[in-house]
Amino acid sequence: QVQLVESGGGLVQAGGSLRLSCAASGRMFSLFVEYTMVWFRQAPGKEREFVSGMIWIDGTTNYSGSVKGRFIMSRDDARDMVFLEMNSLKPEDTAVYYCAATARPDISYMASEYNYWGPGTQVTVSS
Repeated sequence: QVQLVESGGGLVQAGGSLRLSCAASGRMFSLFVEYTMVWFRQAPGKEREFVSGMIWIDGTTNYSGSVKGRFIMSRDDARDMVFLEMNSLKPEDTAVYYCAATARPDISYMASEYNYWGPGTQVTVSS
């Protein structure tokens, strides 16, 4: 069973930076030949929104238009972790951020395509 746990959220002023981490337990590398890990976010009263994704086997990375150029997704293979470096944060980035994964080498923008989810971490950007 794969479990994902996010960390690193918090309160930051507009223009600041935060780095989110997602730790995967259950040895995803041994369970899946190919998989994709992503970040989604959900603001109050809004639908869950794709932020970024990475196909593990070749490192292909996609970002939503709203964060491209400000957020960077990276990984640590040895520790089964992914990270989201968030820079130039804006109040509209305020949301609960979720790490998710699927056992397919395909970055989908639809939350329903992902089987495994972490509990989320709150990011609040003050103006």
